[in-house]
Amino acid sequence: MSEQPAVGTGRADGVLGYHLNPLTCGVAKFNLLLARHLEVPMLSVFDDRAALMAHPVLSLKQSEFSDTDSAALVSLLGTASWRGGFSLFLHAWTDTDVERSLLSRAATVYCGNAELVAELRVQRPDVQDSWCPSTLLEPQRFRLEGLSVFAFGMAHKVRSELHRTVHALLEQTGRPYSVYLSTALHEGTAFDERFTVVFDELREIYGEHIYFLGYMSDTAVYNYLIDTTFFAAFFDKGVRANNTTVNAAMDCGSVVLTNFDEHSPGVFDHMHNVIDIHRCEALPTEPDTLQSIADSARATASGALGWDALVSRIRG
Repeated sequence: MSEQPAVGTGRADGVLGYHLNPLTCGVAKFNLLLARHLEVPMLSVFDDRAALMAHPVLSLKQSEFSDTDSAALVSLLGTASWRGGFSLFLHAWTDTDVERSLLSRAATVYCGNAELVAELRVQRPDVQDSWCPSTLLEPQRFRLEGLSVFAFGMAHKVRSELHRTVHALLEQTGRPYSVYLSTALHEGTAFDERFTVVFDELREIYGEHIYFLGYMSDTAVYNYLIDTTFFAAFFDKGVRANNTTVNAAMDCGSVVLTNFDEHSPGVFDHMHNVIDIHRCEALPTEPDTLQSIADSARATASGALGWDALVSRIRG
């Protein structure tokens, strides 16, 4: 005998999902925006705080669950405080035991597209044909006037405290400005909560001036390097001769904002070919000064720190 769905869910008081990072998961992004529009919290289906909910919407794609978490979800369906009154929003269907249990227990079932409705209506004649609206989290237009800063690098190396200095220097100019942030990931590392926290810190620093660009191809990075006023890259101790992002920026003629220490390249000269953020009292904004630094940066990157010099050293 099949399980009977609960009757009546009342007003939704939460959205429960599996993945929570909207920067890496489309369903998490949808769930975040659904929760915002419903004016309820978004939590993990396994979050202890979900026990306080009576009528959550479970918005899931079962194929994303690990085997262990799938088993935990089955157990939860028998004990959760909301087990008698939850709604289910399905983004996909793979006909697993877990999905069939969810389908049979839910008070209301929403299907994200008509194909799911056609597939599931035999099992649940009352499934509701639904959709997923736009999930653009930051529909911002770039402000092209004024100064601009491009920051690109590994997610775990973002130095938010030095960006406070950059922010103060930008504000000091009295000119409009924009900050564009892109990131890459080291192989074997994850785009995890830590970077989300760091980006939130940068958004707190720069406010409406910052734009998150996500992952970018080399072509896109190249265009930002040549089109923005400054390139910012900060490191735990100081810039090194093998920091390829800085060398690439200089080779493109970027005016680089970075941090020095005793092991930084001797060919780096503050306000000549790079800017040491710790020694900078005011950002250069005059076109001739910026062009002079850019030209010197390009000469350094293609000369002392270029491929020809390295090949010559290796060949002996």
